[in-house]
This record gives sequence, structure tokens and C-alpha cells, in this order.
Amino acid sequence: MPKDIVVTGRRLDAARDAILPSLGASDYTLDRADLQRQPGGLDRSLSQVLLQAPGVTLDSYGAIHVRNEHANLQYRLNGIIVPESISGFGSTFDPHIADSIDLLSGTLPAQYGYRTSGVINLKTRTGNFDNGGDIGIYGGSRGTIEPTASIHGSTGRLNYFASGSYLENDLGVENPTASRDAIHDHTRQYRAFGYLSDILSDSSRITAFGGTSIGYFQIPNNPGQDPAFTLNGRSSFDSAKLDQNQREITHYGVLAYQYAGDALNLQIAPFARYSQTRFTPDPLGGDLILAGVADRSRLSSLTLGVQADGSYTLSDSHTLRFGVFFQNERTRSNVTSRVFSVDDDGQQTSDVPLSITDMGGKTGQLYGVYLQDEWSLTPKLTLNYGARFDAVRAYTNEQQVSPRANLVWKAASATVFHLGYARNFTPPPQELVASPTLALFNGTTKATAITTADPVRAEREHYFDGGVQQTFAPGFKIGIDAYYKIKRNLLDEGQFGPSLVLSPFNYAKGYAWGVELSTNYTRGPLDLYANVARGQEKGTDIVSSQYFFAPDELAYIANHYIFTDHSQRWTGSGGGSVSIHDGIGTLVPAVDVLYGNGLRSDDPAGIIPNGGKLPSYITANLGIAQNFDGPGMMKGLSISFNVTNVADKTYLLRDGSGVGVGAPQYGARRGFFAGLHKSF
Repeated sequence: MPKDIVVTGRRLDAARDAILPSLGASDYTLDRADLQRQPGGLDRSLSQVLLQAPGVTLDSYGAIHVRNEHANLQYRLNGIIVPESISGFGSTFDPHIADSIDLLSGTLPAQYGYRTSGVINLKTRTGNFDNGGDIGIYGGSRGTIEPTASIHGSTGRLNYFASGSYLENDLGVENPTASRDAIHDHTRQYRAFGYLSDILSDSSRITAFGGTSIGYFQIPNNPGQDPAFTLNGRSSFDSAKLDQNQREITHYGVLAYQYAGDALNLQIAPFARYSQTRFTPDPLGGDLILAGVADRSRLSSLTLGVQADGSYTLSDSHTLRFGVFFQNERTRSNVTSRVFSVDDDGQQTSDVPLSITDMGGKTGQLYGVYLQDEWSLTPKLTLNYGARFDAVRAYTNEQQVSPRANLVWKAASATVFHLGYARNFTPPPQELVASPTLALFNGTTKATAITTADPVRAEREHYFDGGVQQTFAPGFKIGIDAYYKIKRNLLDEGQFGPSLVLSPFNYAKGYAWGVELSTNYTRGPLDLYANVARGQEKGTDIVSSQYFFAPDELAYIANHYIFTDHSQRWTGSGGGSVSIHDGIGTLVPAVDVLYGNGLRSDDPAGIIPNGGKLPSYITANLGIAQNFDGPGMMKGLSISFNVTNVADKTYLLRDGSGVGVGAPQYGARRGFFAGLHKSF
């Protein structure tokens, strides 16, 4: 491979990354070596990887919360937004495709919009003009088996990478009981990704990448549920034998053209994404007997758009950055509900179910444009200021101008301060919004006590953030960051039906605050880290999708601030690894720890919604990997063994109570796993 092509490819990579810097934001980065050192390595899910970042909270269905916000996360591949998927618990992206993973939070620069509690950017593997690949198998407890494979290489100026994985186990969704093994919880998940890049000249290239994620999930059962209705003369059903299932698919693709000149740097990227979720109830009518409602749902979303970002170096002191974004999304929903007729007191009047179909669709758009200036006031002081304008035209028609400013001061070679303000505009996720036809269900078991259904609105936020990072010795860093948020139309999401797809709603007002402390020590073969965060989020007065809630909940929340259901007071994570050269390669023992103070639950006194808190918990994972240096076929071979939840801790993520919370979910019990991987 000619050296000049390799150098050009790397220079274009650096120029692409420079278009979208993280100036003033909190940036937590894991490179591929960091990912491989963690217990479980690249065979972990993306959410498990991110839980080791500061201020990231674990929730059910594989969800995470950054700084106590529900969702509001944006996923990017190589800096390009990949639109959100309709998913309940399946992860779209596989860590195997990542060369590095960045989590940006705090007061984001003007180029970041729409989802602003955190931006997760995966810099994908590209081949790096080097031929090779890898193949592996990972498995263990609960019937887990996960084969993976990838290949990368180049021919002339063309560079390529492809990856595929398959996951099967008996814990696709969190167990609703404290038992070691869930009932009816099998999953099969397929993921694939491809990357192709062609260098057109010394200053330009064209890149295409895309992938697919397909997941099949059994919905786990909670035995011992009492039947409440009669179906065709049957008034009993064993809830341990329910057969509910959900399928989730997502396909996405991006075509990007990049130009990197002396002063002008530009990337234009059209993109497409199709997502679909299907939920099927128990075929024998178990849902009807137990709950009086059986929904068969099909939700789909097709998104097409374009993202363009650029930078222009005006002088040694000023670098302008600018960009535009447009997205057109078509969403469809088709829900067929089997219900019973009831009288005015809610008593069943017939044991023969009715079938009611509620269909809908919407075409909506997102528009955005931004301009900002990175101004080097002095060699040690940088001001990054600008603004963006965003508009949404879908279930709500709103727009906002959002100023942003971040000041970064390198007070000394080992001390860096940052202070920032951001005005944020967060449109509701169109793929999760549906316009309900409540009147269809009058006089049935699906009728709602509240018939108000005001539209979901965009969240508007004032965000203040400041912090300092201090290097005390080579490889030893400590950072502290504090933030405060003032929200109008605070967006939240909840599970309000049997299908594990969340639905958004708004609190009229809200606020959040928090403090994060992070430490990292890397020296020689030793790598250690620890994070702790204290924070909370509260909201008052639910002003959209009111029909999801009970009248007493709405009445209390209308005049009181309550904790949002995902607010957790304390969150902690930590871990470490050591690389030991043992004569045949490198032996890497590793550990990571997660602490959660407990998400919200019902008030024990039954007065304050989300007024209770679940018990705190701490879990630890251990891993050991032997990486071989050779000779012959041993070169590139890695053998690993991992134990998750070492102490076999039984802990609740959710207890089934709280505002917008569905069934209870327990964290996974202890598991034993082994892996064999070979690179070539």
C-alpha cells in the first residue's frame, strides 16, 4: 500500500473529527484498547459499556440515563446523526464496530442539537488500509451464545470494513421476578455493519456505511397474576404461560462526501433509516383474561435526510464552524385491540371480545442551521460561541433560536477550567408519538379515566455547566463538573401498555442539577478509574398525553414538583485492569463496579407520585483474558473468562410502581461466560 494513501486517509480522518469538536463539553472517551480491557470486552452491549462513564444511570430494558434525563440521547457514527429507532430494549449498535466511543454531555457546542443530554459518537473501524479480520465466539450462562466476525482491508485507494454478530440467550429482557432464571425470555439478535471509503484526491473522499439490527424477544412472564376477566366462559389463566412477543428491526445507511482544504473543511452526508416494531399478544387470550386488553401493534418509521457540517479557518485566532440539517420522517401506527364491553361502573358485560383497529400516520420534518466561532482570546483562553436555529413540523409546530457559549481556560499545563451556557430545543421523538382516537374505546376495558390528550411539545431548556480538570501526576487526573438545568415542557417517557415501546409526555416545568467527580490513573500496565455523581430531576404539571395517567396522579402533580421516575440521587462506577507480560503474551485481569442509589417508586404512604425510592445496590464484574503473541496460529488468539454480578446480588431496577412505569424488573443474577477470539 503506497504510504501517501495511508497518510492521506489519516489526515482526512483528523480533518473530519476537527469539524465537530467538543469544546467546553464534558467528553468521556473509550478507545478500542479500553473497550477490550473491560470484563466482557467487546462482547458487552453498548449500554453496559457506557455505564462506566460519569453520571450514567442503569434502567430497565437496557436503557441508560445521562445526568438523570430520560432518553434525549443522540447517536452518531463518524460524527453523522443516525435517526432514532423504534425500540423497546434492542440495541441498534454493536461495540465490535467501534474504534472508539465518545460520550459528550454538558453545554454542547452549537453543532449539536435535538438530543442534548448526551451525544454518543462511535468512530467506526475503517480498515486503516491494512488487510485482516477477526472471528470469535462468546457464551455461557442462560444459554448465551454470541459468534462474531469481521474483515477489513484495502485495494488501491479503496478502504473497507465489514462486521457481523449474532446473539442468543434466555435473558432478552429483565426478569420481572427475583428468580435466577426468567420464564419465557428467549431472544435472538442479528447485527451487521459495513464501511467503504474511496479517496478521490489528496483533499477529498467519499464514504458509504450502513448497518442493520434485527431482534426477536419473548416478553418474560410474572407468575401468580390474578385473572380479572372472563373470555368465552374461561375465567382462569396461568400467567406463567403467557406468550407475548416483540420484534424490532432497524436498517440505516449514510453516504458522505468530505473535502479537506487548507482553510475550508466540509462534509455533506445524506442518510436514511427504516425502523419497525411489532408486538403480538398471547394467542390463547391470556392478555384478555388477565388484563382485559390484548393489543397487536405495528409501528414503523422511514426517515430520509441530509447533514452538512463545515469549518473555515479565518485566522490564527478564529475558526468558523457552520452547518445545516434536514430530516423528513414518515411514521405509521396500526394497533388492533381486543377488548370487552363494560358498563358505567367498569363491570364486564360480555365475555365475547370486540376487535377495534386504530390506525394513524404522520409526515414530519426537522430543520436546523448553526454558526459558531472558536475564538482564541489568548494562547490559554478560548471562547467558543454561536447559535443554532431549529424547527419541528410534525405533531407539534415549534421553533427556537438557541445561543451557545463555552469558555475554556488552560490556567496551567495541568489545570483546565471550563464554563458554559446552552439554550436547548428538544423536539418530541416522532417515532414514539401517536395521535390517539380515545372515543373508539368508550364503554370498553381500554377506556381511559382521563380523556384529555393535549399534543406532546418540544422541551426548551437553559443549561449551565462548569468544571475543572487537574492532572496531579503523570497519568493521574481528577475532574469535577457541576450543572443546573431550567426546563419548560420537560419531556419524559413511560410504558403505558403491554408493548415495550415507550410513549412521551410533558411536564409544564422542571429543573435538574448535579455534580460529577471523575478520576483516572494510567501508568505503565495499570489502568484505574472511578466516578461518582449526585443529582436529581423534578417536574410539575403534566400538560400532554394526560389520558395515560390516573386522575389522582394528575391532580397532585398539577400543584407539586415530583421526582421524575428515572431520577437517581447517587450513581457510581469504577474499575481497573492490569496488563501483565507473561512470556506467551499479555494476561489482563480486570474488574468493574456499578453503584445505584435506586430509581423512583410509589410513595409508601400512597400520597406522592414517585415519592418512594428503590433500595440501593452495588454489583461487580470480574474478567481475565490471555492474549497470545505467537508463535504461528497462536498469534492474535485471545481466551477470556468473565463473571458478572460476582456476589449474585438480587436487586430491583423497577418494582412496577411509579409514574409511567410498567412491570417490575430485576437486574441479572450471577453469570459465567467464556470467549475465544482470533485476529488475523
